[in-house]
Amino acid sequence: MGHGGNVVEELKTDHREVEELFGKIEQLPSGHAKRKQYADQVTIELIRHSVAEEAYLYPAVREHVPDGDAIADRELQDHAEAERLMKDLERCEADDPEFDRLITQLMTEIRSHVRDEESNLFPRMTRSCPAEMLDQLGDKVRTAKKTAPTRPHPSAPDKPPANKMLAPGMGFVDRLRDAMTGRGKES
Repeated sequence: MGHGGNVVEELKTDHREVEELFGKIEQLPSGHAKRKQYADQVTIELIRHSVAEEAYLYPAVREHVPDGDAIADRELQDHAEAERLMKDLERCEADDPEFDRLITQLMTEIRSHVRDEESNLFPRMTRSCPAEMLDQLGDKVRTAKKTAPTRPHPSAPDKPPANKMLAPGMGFVDRLRDAMTGRGKES
């Protein structure tokens, strides 16, 4: 991920990419090994996206959007629930009976979260922030995704400054693990 444009366009493009992966999962029969591969790719993309939002988008929401604290807190709660699901999913193979339940629950929660962000949060951000700020946030989000973790870390901090300090180190370890195992690569 890393597409260019302002923060809203960047994050919407991420949403489309995750939805495409969900579609690939849904097209395969239960137990098919590629479902796990696609689920791993979904997790990688969602974690990178979430970490970037937590580091840059939600602090801006708190500062610039009316009722921003309540909105950001709800968004962080959604992320925490999704991250717990991804952690449980990480432990399952595609033929595990829990896999189908967890991936279905994750897709339902993420789709709901995306609808809410795109119909409520993003329009409010666009109205509340100057275009130059949205462009700068887009650059910061793209940079953050490059070093962000690729695996769920439910107990990691989700607010600055701790998340900004710890994420690159966790991301390095995650990418090293991914490289050693081939996780996230299409076969």
